[in-house]
Amino acid sequence: MLRRIRTDGDPVLRTCAREVKEVDEYVRRLIDDMLETMRAASGVGLAANQVGLLRRIIVVDVGAGVVAVINPEITACGEGEKAEEGCLSLPGQRVPVKRAPRIELRGLDRDGQPLVLSAEGLFARALQHEVDHLNGILIKDYREEWIVRDE
Repeated sequence: MLRRIRTDGDPVLRTCAREVKEVDEYVRRLIDDMLETMRAASGVGLAANQVGLLRRIIVVDVGAGVVAVINPEITACGEGEKAEEGCLSLPGQRVPVKRAPRIELRGLDRDGQPLVLSAEGLFARALQHEVDHLNGILIKDYREEWIVRDE
């Protein structure tokens, strides 16, 4: 089922998502809905709060296959590199964001099993972007940070 993607100004985007306590059929349906919504919007990632649900769930597909992570946590990362990012919740905006080019992330898969990912490049960037969403952080927050630093 397609869900409406929340855009800038919607308070749900600034609210930290809650941990998923149980991976059940509802969570798996939500993951499927998020993937359908992300693809329909030509995105590469989506966090549950972007569709109005305050659950710690992300989906990412940068061309190497779909990854869904429940309760994602970045456990290791390298030095940051700056590159422009867009966001489905901020249509038409592109912002330079400093992100680690390599990360490790852990969480649960769609069956509730432990999952550990090592990611680099666009995959690492997309995972970090979606985890930011779960913490109420938008790419425009980085733009403001860079403007302050550059003045």
